[in-house]
Amino acid sequence: MRWSLIIGAVACAMVAAAAVVFVPREAEEPVTLPQSPMPGRLLVGFQDDATFRWAADRGEMLDRARHAGISVVRTTVVWRDAAPTRPTEPADSFDPAYRLDDVDDLVRSAQQRGIELLVTIWGTPGWANGERGPNRAPREPGDLEDFAEALADRYSGRHAGYPAVRLFSAWNEPNLEQFLAPQFDATGRSVCPELYAPLARAVYDGVKRANRGRARRCRRDVTQRPRSSERRACPGQPLARALRPTPLRGAACDPLRCVGPASVSTATRGRAVRAGALATRRARQPRALAEALDDWFGRDGTPLWITEYGHETRPAEPLGIDPSLQARYAEDALVLATKNPRVRVFLWFVFGDRAGTLWQSGLVAADGSAKPALARFAETARRVDGRSPLVAGDVQVVRLPALELAFHTPAGTPVDVTVEQKQTAIPLEPDGWIDVPIDGEPGDELVVEVTDPFGHTVLRTVQLEGRETVELN
Repeated sequence: MRWSLIIGAVACAMVAAAAVVFVPREAEEPVTLPQSPMPGRLLVGFQDDATFRWAADRGEMLDRARHAGISVVRTTVVWRDAAPTRPTEPADSFDPAYRLDDVDDLVRSAQQRGIELLVTIWGTPGWANGERGPNRAPREPGDLEDFAEALADRYSGRHAGYPAVRLFSAWNEPNLEQFLAPQFDATGRSVCPELYAPLARAVYDGVKRANRGRARRCRRDVTQRPRSSERRACPGQPLARALRPTPLRGAACDPLRCVGPASVSTATRGRAVRAGALATRRARQPRALAEALDDWFGRDGTPLWITEYGHETRPAEPLGIDPSLQARYAEDALVLATKNPRVRVFLWFVFGDRAGTLWQSGLVAADGSAKPALARFAETARRVDGRSPLVAGDVQVVRLPALELAFHTPAGTPVDVTVEQKQTAIPLEPDGWIDVPIDGEPGDELVVEVTDPFGHTVLRTVQLEGRETVELN
Protein backbone atom coordinates (compact mmCIF):
# COMPACT_ATOMS: atom_id res chain seq x y z
CA MET A 1 0.00 0.00 0.00
CA ARG A 2 1.18 3.53 -0.75
CA TRP A 3 1.11 5.96 2.15
CA SER A 4 1.44 9.69 2.63
CA LEU A 5 0.29 12.16 5.25
CA ILE A 6 -2.38 14.84 4.82
CA ILE A 7 -1.87 17.69 7.22
CA GLY A 8 -3.86 20.73 8.26
CA ALA A 9 -3.60 23.49 10.79
CA VAL A 10 -6.39 25.76 11.98
CA ALA A 11 -7.47 29.19 10.79
CA CYS A 12 -8.63 31.71 13.38
CA ALA A 13 -10.34 35.08 13.25
CA MET A 14 -7.96 37.50 11.55
CA VAL A 15 -5.37 35.17 9.98
CA ALA A 16 -5.47 32.10 7.76
CA ALA A 17 -3.82 28.73 7.90
CA ALA A 18 -3.80 25.48 6.01
CA ALA A 19 -6.97 24.49 7.75
CA VAL A 20 -9.14 21.43 7.80
CA VAL A 21 -10.58 21.64 11.30
CA PHE A 22 -11.91 24.91 12.66
CA VAL A 23 -12.09 25.72 16.37
CA PRO A 24 -14.40 28.73 16.70
CA ARG A 25 -14.05 31.81 18.79
CA GLU A 26 -17.44 31.15 20.36
CA ALA A 27 -18.62 28.25 22.44
CA GLU A 28 -20.74 26.86 19.60
CA GLU A 29 -18.56 24.86 17.18
CA PRO A 30 -19.30 25.28 13.47
CA VAL A 31 -19.65 22.28 11.24
CA THR A 32 -16.64 22.18 8.90
CA LEU A 33 -16.02 20.33 5.66
CA PRO A 34 -15.08 17.65 4.86
CA GLN A 35 -14.48 16.20 8.33
CA SER A 36 -18.04 16.31 9.68
CA PRO A 37 -20.20 13.28 8.93
CA MET A 38 -21.97 13.95 5.63
CA PRO A 39 -23.60 10.78 4.26
CA GLY A 40 -24.20 11.32 0.56
CA ARG A 41 -22.01 14.45 0.43
CA LEU A 42 -18.45 14.57 -0.94
CA LEU A 43 -15.70 16.94 -1.91
CA VAL A 44 -15.11 15.85 -5.51
CA GLY A 45 -12.24 16.77 -7.81
CA PHE A 46 -9.23 15.80 -9.89
CA GLN A 47 -5.46 15.45 -9.77
CA ASP A 48 -3.92 16.63 -13.05
CA ASP A 49 -0.93 18.97 -12.93
CA ALA A 50 -0.24 18.55 -16.66
CA THR A 51 -3.66 20.01 -17.43
CA PHE A 52 -4.27 22.50 -14.62
CA ARG A 53 -0.73 23.87 -14.04
CA TRP A 54 1.33 23.58 -17.19
CA ALA A 55 -0.94 23.36 -20.24
CA ALA A 56 -1.46 26.43 -22.43
CA ASP A 57 -5.24 25.96 -22.10
CA ARG A 58 -5.15 25.41 -18.32
CA GLY A 59 -7.64 28.20 -17.59
CA GLU A 60 -10.17 26.80 -20.03
CA MET A 61 -9.70 23.29 -18.67
CA LEU A 62 -10.11 24.47 -15.08
CA ASP A 63 -13.36 26.15 -16.17
CA ARG A 64 -14.55 22.86 -17.66
CA ALA A 65 -13.62 21.04 -14.45
CA ARG A 66 -15.55 23.61 -12.40
CA HIS A 67 -18.59 23.12 -14.63
CA ALA A 68 -18.26 19.41 -13.88
CA GLY A 69 -19.15 20.19 -10.27
CA ILE A 70 -15.74 19.81 -8.60
CA SER A 71 -14.68 21.49 -5.38
CA VAL A 72 -11.03 20.40 -4.92
CA VAL A 73 -7.87 19.83 -6.99
CA ARG A 74 -4.80 17.96 -5.80
CA THR A 75 -1.41 19.26 -6.96
CA THR A 76 2.15 18.08 -6.30
CA VAL A 77 4.78 20.68 -5.40
CA VAL A 78 8.18 19.14 -6.14
CA TRP A 79 10.56 20.51 -3.51
CA ARG A 80 13.56 19.97 -5.84
CA ASP A 81 11.99 22.15 -8.54
CA ALA A 82 10.66 24.77 -6.13
CA ALA A 83 14.05 25.15 -4.42
CA PRO A 84 16.76 24.24 -6.98
CA THR A 85 19.35 26.03 -4.82
CA ARG A 86 19.52 26.26 -1.05
CA PRO A 87 17.55 29.29 0.17
CA THR A 88 19.32 31.82 2.33
CA GLU A 89 16.27 32.00 4.61
CA PRO A 90 14.51 28.66 3.94
CA ALA A 91 11.50 29.35 6.17
CA ASP A 92 10.89 32.67 4.39
CA SER A 93 8.12 32.00 1.88
CA PHE A 94 9.45 34.72 -0.42
CA ASP A 95 13.16 33.82 -0.36
CA PRO A 96 14.56 34.55 -3.88
CA ALA A 97 15.60 30.90 -4.26
CA TYR A 98 12.00 29.70 -4.43
CA ARG A 99 10.44 29.03 -7.84
CA LEU A 100 6.69 28.82 -7.32
CA ASP A 101 5.14 30.89 -10.09
CA ASP A 102 3.15 27.99 -11.55
CA VAL A 103 1.83 27.05 -8.13
CA ASP A 104 0.88 30.68 -7.44
CA ASP A 105 -1.05 30.75 -10.71
CA LEU A 106 -2.95 27.56 -9.87
CA VAL A 107 -3.80 28.71 -6.34
CA ARG A 108 -5.23 31.98 -7.66
CA SER A 109 -7.05 30.35 -10.57
CA ALA A 110 -8.60 27.73 -8.32
CA GLN A 111 -9.77 30.29 -5.75
CA GLN A 112 -11.35 32.42 -8.49
CA ARG A 113 -13.45 29.39 -9.46
CA GLY A 114 -14.38 28.36 -5.92
CA ILE A 115 -12.04 25.36 -5.93
CA GLU A 116 -9.63 24.59 -3.13
CA LEU A 117 -6.31 22.75 -3.28
CA LEU A 118 -4.72 19.77 -1.64
CA VAL A 119 -0.95 20.41 -1.93
CA THR A 120 1.35 17.37 -1.85
CA ILE A 121 5.04 18.03 -1.06
CA TRP A 122 7.53 15.62 -2.64
CA GLY A 123 11.04 15.36 -4.12
CA THR A 124 14.27 16.18 -2.29
CA PRO A 125 16.66 18.75 -3.86
CA GLY A 126 20.21 17.60 -4.49
CA TRP A 127 21.59 20.14 -2.03
CA ALA A 128 19.53 18.53 0.77
CA ASN A 129 20.60 14.89 0.28
CA GLY A 130 24.01 14.87 -1.39
CA GLU A 131 22.70 14.66 -4.97
CA ARG A 132 21.21 11.20 -4.41
CA GLY A 133 17.98 11.86 -6.32
CA PRO A 134 14.54 13.24 -5.45
CA ASN A 135 13.33 9.88 -4.09
CA ARG A 136 15.92 9.87 -1.29
CA ALA A 137 15.11 11.48 2.03
CA PRO A 138 16.88 14.68 3.05
CA ARG A 139 19.86 14.31 5.36
CA GLU A 140 18.23 16.77 7.75
CA PRO A 141 14.42 16.58 8.14
CA GLY A 142 14.61 20.19 9.32
CA ASP A 143 15.27 21.27 5.72
CA LEU A 144 11.93 19.76 4.69
CA GLU A 145 10.25 21.31 7.71
CA ASP A 146 11.54 24.74 6.65
CA PHE A 147 10.17 24.27 3.14
CA ALA A 148 6.78 23.12 4.46
CA GLU A 149 6.67 26.19 6.71
CA ALA A 150 7.52 28.49 3.80
CA LEU A 151 4.84 26.91 1.60
CA ALA A 152 2.17 27.00 4.32
CA ASP A 153 2.99 30.63 5.10
CA ARG A 154 2.97 31.67 1.43
CA TYR A 155 -0.54 30.23 1.07
CA SER A 156 -1.86 31.22 4.48
CA GLY A 157 -4.05 34.09 3.33
CA ARG A 158 -1.88 36.58 5.21
CA HIS A 159 -0.15 37.85 2.04
CA ALA A 160 -2.15 39.86 -0.48
CA GLY A 161 -2.48 38.04 -3.78
CA TYR A 162 -1.63 34.63 -2.32
CA PRO A 163 -4.82 32.74 -1.40
CA ALA A 164 -5.05 30.36 1.53
CA VAL A 165 -4.57 26.61 1.15
CA ARG A 166 -6.06 24.41 3.87
CA LEU A 167 -4.75 20.97 2.93
CA PHE A 168 -1.20 19.64 2.72
CA SER A 169 0.06 16.12 2.09
CA ALA A 170 3.49 14.78 3.05
CA TRP A 171 5.29 13.01 0.18
CA ASN A 172 3.87 11.10 -2.75
CA GLU A 173 3.41 7.31 -2.56
CA PRO A 174 6.32 6.78 -0.18
CA ASN A 175 6.13 2.99 -0.26
CA LEU A 176 7.02 2.98 -3.95
CA GLU A 177 10.73 2.99 -4.78
CA GLN A 178 10.09 5.59 -7.46
CA PHE A 179 9.22 8.10 -4.75
CA LEU A 180 11.07 6.95 -1.61
CA ALA A 181 14.14 4.71 -1.53
CA PRO A 182 15.31 2.33 -0.28
CA GLN A 183 12.19 0.34 0.56
CA PHE A 184 14.04 -2.65 2.06
CA ASP A 185 17.39 -3.19 3.73
CA ALA A 186 19.90 -5.90 2.79
CA THR A 187 18.01 -8.50 4.83
CA GLY A 188 14.70 -7.77 3.11
CA ARG A 189 13.22 -5.89 6.08
CA SER A 190 10.89 -3.01 5.22
CA VAL A 191 12.52 0.29 6.19
CA CYS A 192 9.84 2.52 4.67
CA PRO A 193 8.09 3.29 8.00
CA GLU A 194 11.26 4.58 9.62
CA LEU A 195 12.18 6.58 6.51
CA TYR A 196 8.74 8.06 6.03
CA ALA A 197 7.81 8.96 9.60
CA PRO A 198 10.43 11.78 9.85
CA LEU A 199 9.21 13.20 6.51
CA ALA A 200 5.61 13.18 7.71
CA ARG A 201 6.54 14.85 10.99
CA ALA A 202 8.66 17.45 9.20
CA VAL A 203 5.81 18.52 6.91
CA TYR A 204 3.34 18.50 9.78
CA ASP A 205 5.63 20.53 12.04
CA GLY A 206 6.44 23.00 9.26
CA VAL A 207 2.79 23.63 8.44
CA LYS A 208 1.98 23.99 12.12
CA ARG A 209 4.95 26.31 12.68
CA ALA A 210 3.73 28.58 9.87
CA ASN A 211 0.58 29.06 11.94
CA ARG A 212 2.10 29.23 15.40
CA GLY A 213 -0.23 30.94 17.84
CA ARG A 214 -3.16 30.43 15.49
CA ALA A 215 -3.59 26.67 15.22
CA ARG A 216 -5.65 25.41 18.12
CA ARG A 217 -6.43 21.99 16.71
CA CYS A 218 -4.61 20.08 13.99
CA ARG A 219 -5.17 16.87 12.10
CA ARG A 220 -2.95 14.29 10.54
CA ASP A 221 -4.24 11.88 7.93
CA VAL A 222 -2.51 8.93 6.39
CA THR A 223 -3.01 8.35 2.68
CA GLN A 224 -2.58 4.80 1.43
CA ARG A 225 -2.73 3.14 -1.92
CA PRO A 226 -2.64 -0.56 -2.89
CA ARG A 227 0.40 -2.22 -4.46
CA SER A 228 0.07 -4.75 -7.24
CA SER A 229 2.41 -7.04 -5.29
CA GLU A 230 1.51 -8.98 -2.16
CA ARG A 231 4.78 -7.82 -0.60
CA ARG A 232 3.96 -4.56 1.18
CA ALA A 233 6.89 -2.18 1.23
CA CYS A 234 5.40 0.09 3.88
CA PRO A 235 2.94 -1.92 6.02
CA GLY A 236 0.44 0.16 7.95
CA GLN A 237 0.92 -1.31 11.40
CA PRO A 238 4.70 -0.57 11.62
CA LEU A 239 4.04 2.84 10.09
CA ALA A 240 1.49 3.56 12.81
CA ARG A 241 4.08 2.65 15.45
CA ALA A 242 6.70 4.88 13.77
CA LEU A 243 4.33 7.84 13.65
CA ARG A 244 3.24 7.65 17.29
CA PRO A 245 2.29 9.74 19.17
CA THR A 246 0.87 11.39 16.05
CA PRO A 247 -2.96 11.43 16.31
CA LEU A 248 -4.71 10.09 13.21
CA ARG A 249 -7.80 12.09 12.25
CA GLY A 250 -8.58 10.40 8.95
CA ALA A 251 -7.20 8.33 6.08
CA ALA A 252 -7.15 8.70 2.31
CA CYS A 253 -7.19 5.71 -0.02
CA ASP A 254 -6.27 5.59 -3.72
CA PRO A 255 -8.10 2.57 -5.20
CA LEU A 256 -6.66 3.35 -8.64
CA ARG A 257 -7.51 0.99 -11.51
CA CYS A 258 -6.48 2.64 -14.74
CA VAL A 259 -6.53 -0.35 -17.12
CA GLY A 260 -8.50 -3.56 -17.45
CA PRO A 261 -12.19 -4.39 -17.58
CA ALA A 262 -12.85 -5.09 -13.89
CA SER A 263 -15.84 -3.25 -12.44
CA VAL A 264 -15.41 -0.73 -9.66
CA SER A 265 -17.37 -3.08 -7.41
CA THR A 266 -15.43 -6.24 -8.32
CA ALA A 267 -14.66 -8.27 -5.21
CA THR A 268 -11.15 -7.65 -3.88
CA ARG A 269 -8.54 -10.37 -3.75
CA GLY A 270 -5.49 -10.36 -1.52
CA ARG A 271 -4.49 -6.95 -0.16
CA ALA A 272 -5.49 -4.80 -3.12
CA VAL A 273 -8.06 -2.13 -2.37
CA ARG A 274 -10.77 -1.24 -4.87
CA ALA A 275 -13.67 1.15 -4.63
CA GLY A 276 -16.02 -1.75 -4.00
CA ALA A 277 -14.07 -2.66 -0.88
CA LEU A 278 -14.93 0.74 0.56
CA ALA A 279 -18.64 0.22 0.03
CA THR A 280 -19.13 -3.21 1.59
CA ARG A 281 -17.91 -5.19 4.56
CA ARG A 282 -17.98 -8.35 2.44
CA ALA A 283 -14.84 -7.48 0.45
CA ARG A 284 -12.44 -10.43 0.40
CA GLN A 285 -9.53 -8.87 2.28
CA PRO A 286 -7.63 -10.08 5.36
CA ARG A 287 -9.32 -7.19 7.17
CA ALA A 288 -11.45 -4.30 6.03
CA LEU A 289 -9.26 -1.29 5.32
CA ALA A 290 -11.10 1.09 7.63
CA GLU A 291 -11.26 -1.40 10.49
CA ALA A 292 -7.53 -2.04 10.17
CA LEU A 293 -6.79 1.69 10.30
CA ASP A 294 -8.99 2.07 13.38
CA ASP A 295 -7.04 -0.74 15.01
CA TRP A 296 -3.56 0.47 14.04
CA PHE A 297 -4.09 4.06 15.06
CA GLY A 298 -6.36 3.50 18.05
CA ARG A 299 -9.46 5.40 16.96
CA ASP A 300 -13.00 4.69 15.77
CA GLY A 301 -14.71 5.64 12.54
CA THR A 302 -11.59 6.71 10.62
CA PRO A 303 -12.74 8.95 7.72
CA LEU A 304 -11.56 7.89 4.25
CA TRP A 305 -10.44 10.08 1.35
CA ILE A 306 -10.22 8.58 -2.15
CA THR A 307 -7.44 10.72 -3.63
CA GLU A 308 -6.82 8.92 -6.95
CA TYR A 309 -9.26 6.84 -8.98
CA GLY A 310 -9.55 6.33 -12.72
CA HIS A 311 -9.95 4.00 -15.71
CA GLU A 312 -7.92 4.40 -18.90
CA THR A 313 -9.76 4.21 -22.21
CA ARG A 314 -9.15 2.88 -25.69
CA PRO A 315 -7.86 3.70 -28.26
CA ALA A 316 -5.30 6.00 -26.57
CA GLU A 317 -4.54 3.18 -24.12
CA PRO A 318 -4.75 -0.18 -25.96
CA LEU A 319 -5.31 -2.01 -22.67
CA GLY A 320 -8.00 0.44 -21.59
CA ILE A 321 -11.75 0.07 -21.58
CA ASP A 322 -14.40 1.40 -23.91
CA PRO A 323 -15.24 5.07 -23.16
CA SER A 324 -18.90 4.17 -22.56
CA LEU A 325 -17.81 1.68 -19.90
CA GLN A 326 -15.60 4.34 -18.31
CA ALA A 327 -18.70 6.55 -18.07
CA ARG A 328 -20.59 3.88 -16.19
CA TYR A 329 -17.67 3.17 -13.88
CA ALA A 330 -17.16 6.88 -13.14
CA GLU A 331 -20.74 7.19 -11.96
CA ASP A 332 -20.61 3.87 -10.10
CA ALA A 333 -17.46 4.84 -8.21
CA LEU A 334 -18.94 8.15 -7.06
CA VAL A 335 -22.16 6.45 -5.98
CA LEU A 336 -20.24 3.78 -4.05
CA ALA A 337 -18.31 6.54 -2.28
CA THR A 338 -21.52 8.29 -1.23
CA LYS A 339 -22.90 5.05 0.21
CA ASN A 340 -19.98 4.74 2.63
CA PRO A 341 -20.41 7.31 5.44
CA ARG A 342 -16.66 7.26 6.08
CA VAL A 343 -15.77 8.57 2.61
CA ARG A 344 -15.49 12.36 2.48
CA VAL A 345 -13.35 13.10 -0.62
CA PHE A 346 -13.23 11.60 -4.13
CA LEU A 347 -10.54 12.61 -6.66
CA TRP A 348 -10.43 11.27 -10.24
CA PHE A 349 -7.04 10.81 -11.91
CA VAL A 350 -6.79 12.62 -14.44
CA PHE A 351 -9.09 15.26 -16.00
CA GLY A 352 -7.65 15.55 -19.53
CA ASP A 353 -5.61 13.16 -21.68
CA ARG A 354 -2.40 14.71 -22.99
CA ALA A 355 -0.16 13.52 -25.82
CA GLY A 356 3.05 12.12 -24.42
CA THR A 357 1.73 11.55 -20.89
CA LEU A 358 1.51 8.12 -19.26
CA TRP A 359 -2.14 8.08 -18.20
CA GLN A 360 -5.11 8.20 -20.55
CA SER A 361 -7.81 8.05 -17.87
CA GLY A 362 -9.08 11.60 -18.42
CA LEU A 363 -12.71 12.53 -18.89
CA VAL A 364 -11.61 14.79 -21.77
CA ALA A 365 -9.78 13.29 -24.77
CA ALA A 366 -6.47 14.63 -26.04
CA ASP A 367 -8.25 16.44 -28.89
CA GLY A 368 -10.36 18.37 -26.35
CA SER A 369 -13.58 16.44 -26.92
CA ALA A 370 -15.55 15.25 -23.92
CA LYS A 371 -15.68 11.53 -23.27
CA PRO A 372 -19.06 10.12 -22.26
CA ALA A 373 -17.82 9.91 -18.67
CA LEU A 374 -17.65 13.69 -18.28
CA ALA A 375 -21.40 14.27 -18.34
CA ARG A 376 -22.21 11.36 -16.03
CA PHE A 377 -19.43 12.31 -13.61
CA ALA A 378 -20.62 15.93 -13.54
CA GLU A 379 -24.26 15.03 -12.99
CA THR A 380 -23.40 12.88 -9.98
CA ALA A 381 -20.79 15.30 -8.59
CA ARG A 382 -23.28 18.17 -8.53
CA ARG A 383 -25.79 16.08 -6.61
CA VAL A 384 -23.32 15.15 -3.86
CA ASP A 385 -21.40 18.47 -3.60
CA GLY A 386 -19.86 18.62 -0.12
CA ARG A 387 -19.92 22.42 -0.18
CA SER A 388 -23.66 22.13 0.41
CA PRO A 389 -23.61 19.85 3.42
CA LEU A 390 -25.99 17.57 5.23
CA VAL A 391 -25.63 18.35 8.95
CA ALA A 392 -27.24 17.48 12.25
CA GLY A 393 -30.64 19.05 12.74
CA ASP A 394 -29.67 20.82 15.97
CA VAL A 395 -26.61 22.64 14.50
CA GLN A 396 -26.59 26.41 15.11
CA VAL A 397 -23.55 27.48 13.07
CA VAL A 398 -22.22 26.02 9.82
CA ARG A 399 -18.85 26.89 8.28
CA LEU A 400 -19.19 27.27 4.50
CA PRO A 401 -16.72 28.08 1.70
CA ALA A 402 -17.01 31.28 -0.33
CA LEU A 403 -13.65 31.13 -2.07
CA GLU A 404 -14.89 32.91 -5.18
CA LEU A 405 -15.64 35.99 -3.08
CA ALA A 406 -12.22 35.92 -1.40
CA PHE A 407 -10.66 36.32 -4.86
CA HIS A 408 -12.26 39.78 -5.08
CA THR A 409 -12.80 40.75 -1.44
CA PRO A 410 -10.16 41.44 1.27
CA ALA A 411 -10.25 39.32 4.39
CA GLY A 412 -12.34 40.78 7.20
CA THR A 413 -14.74 42.53 4.81
CA PRO A 414 -18.38 42.02 5.85
CA VAL A 415 -20.37 40.10 3.27
CA ASP A 416 -24.16 39.89 3.14
CA VAL A 417 -25.42 36.43 4.08
CA THR A 418 -29.10 35.67 3.47
CA VAL A 419 -30.67 32.51 4.90
CA GLU A 420 -34.37 32.09 4.26
CA GLN A 421 -34.83 35.86 3.76
CA LYS A 422 -32.93 36.71 6.98
CA GLN A 423 -29.89 38.85 6.18
CA THR A 424 -26.73 39.10 8.29
CA ALA A 425 -23.37 40.80 7.72
CA ILE A 426 -20.54 38.33 8.42
CA PRO A 427 -16.78 38.94 8.03
CA LEU A 428 -15.09 36.93 5.30
CA GLU A 429 -12.29 34.86 6.85
CA PRO A 430 -8.78 35.01 5.31
CA ASP A 431 -9.20 31.45 4.05
CA GLY A 432 -12.39 32.37 2.18
CA TRP A 433 -14.79 30.64 4.57
CA ILE A 434 -17.60 32.09 6.67
CA ASP A 435 -19.43 31.00 9.83
CA VAL A 436 -23.15 31.07 9.04
CA PRO A 437 -25.82 31.03 11.80
CA ILE A 438 -28.47 28.44 11.05
CA ASP A 439 -32.02 28.58 12.39
CA GLY A 440 -34.03 25.65 11.12
CA GLU A 441 -35.77 22.43 12.01
CA PRO A 442 -34.63 18.88 11.27
CA GLY A 443 -35.60 18.11 7.70
CA ASP A 444 -35.25 21.71 6.46
CA GLU A 445 -33.16 22.54 3.40
CA LEU A 446 -31.86 26.09 3.79
CA VAL A 447 -30.59 28.18 0.88
CA VAL A 448 -27.59 30.36 1.81
CA GLU A 449 -26.83 33.31 -0.47
CA VAL A 450 -23.55 35.17 0.11
CA THR A 451 -22.87 38.49 -1.66
CA ASP A 452 -19.77 40.66 -1.42
CA PRO A 453 -19.72 44.49 -1.72
CA PHE A 454 -18.83 44.17 -5.43
CA GLY A 455 -21.97 42.21 -6.26
CA HIS A 456 -20.41 38.76 -6.60
CA THR A 457 -22.67 36.02 -5.22
CA VAL A 458 -22.34 32.35 -4.28
CA LEU A 459 -25.15 29.99 -3.32
CA ARG A 460 -24.93 27.06 -0.92
CA THR A 461 -27.61 24.83 0.57
CA VAL A 462 -27.57 23.31 4.03
CA GLN A 463 -29.75 20.27 4.57
CA LEU A 464 -30.61 19.51 8.17
CA GLU A 465 -30.86 15.82 9.01
CA GLY A 466 -34.32 14.42 9.53
CA ARG A 467 -35.49 14.09 5.93
CA GLU A 468 -34.79 11.28 3.50
CA THR A 469 -31.98 12.13 1.07
CA VAL A 470 -32.13 11.46 -2.66
CA GLU A 471 -31.18 7.88 -3.41
CA LEU A 472 -28.33 7.55 -5.90
CA ASN A 473 -28.82 4.34 -7.87
